[in-house]
Amino acid sequence: MSLQKLGVNFTTSNKETVSKSDVLFLAVKPHIIPFVLDEIGPDIEDRHLIVSCAAGVTISSIEKKLQQYRTSPKVMRCMTNTPVVVREGATVYATGTHAEVEDGKLLEQLMASVGYCTEVEEDLIDAVTGLSGSGPAYAFTALDALADGGVKMGLPRRLAVRLGAQALLGAARMLLDSEQHPGQLKDNVCSPGGATIHALHVMESGGFRSLLINAVEASCVRTRELQFLADQEKISPAAIKKTTLDKVMQQPGVNVEAVGVRSRGISIFNKPKTKTN
Repeated sequence: MSLQKLGVNFTTSNKETVSKSDVLFLAVKPHIIPFVLDEIGPDIEDRHLIVSCAAGVTISSIEKKLQQYRTSPKVMRCMTNTPVVVREGATVYATGTHAEVEDGKLLEQLMASVGYCTEVEEDLIDAVTGLSGSGPAYAFTALDALADGGVKMGLPRRLAVRLGAQALLGAARMLLDSEQHPGQLKDNVCSPGGATIHALHVMESGGFRSLLINAVEASCVRTRELQFLADQEKISPAAIKKTTLDKVMQQPGVNVEAVGVRSRGISIFNKPKTKTN
């Protein structure tokens, strides 16, 4: 089902989004955040809650930018991941100086509808980015390798991918539904002298654990670098708007008429045309 059939309105007009919304998610690359804030800042009202999903961009930097327009902007920062599209996401959020308890409850309610959501201190969000934010990519890479192993040993590719995915899904569910340490659950699979313990020995010899630890660290460190890059990089507003429009046009079921491209600009939130007999 396309997003439009779900009642989602598309727009490339940030100002129009602000006028028609109470909660504003800033889901753009870190270096684009300052340009977006400059554009929407004059239209921010007391009712607005600004939620940044940009990696490495701090609450204080957004508050400082918006305080040019309002004395007490309500800002929150969150980090989620791609499995929200199947309602199995992992999201954490931190509350800004002027955001209220009710704002946190609202955000948690919204994000809990697409997975797990909890509040953390802001200084932990970069680590969360390295773990669960980038985590799906680690899982997909591991699954791809598992499937390759199955194919090497004679399994059809489709079956190998499905079995590998189901193994990861089942293991995750077992862990979440139990109070056991993952190490204990791992031990439960390993029979003395059996196939699994021999396989784990190979993984340990290849530095499997260290690779995952180093991957989380690398993602976290890079996230911290992004804030500095965001402060240094310069991109023309025209280039940003073109990038945004291109992404909107790539959505299933979206065309020029749907997003309302006109010679004097772009307008969305178009109401569907009613048919007359």
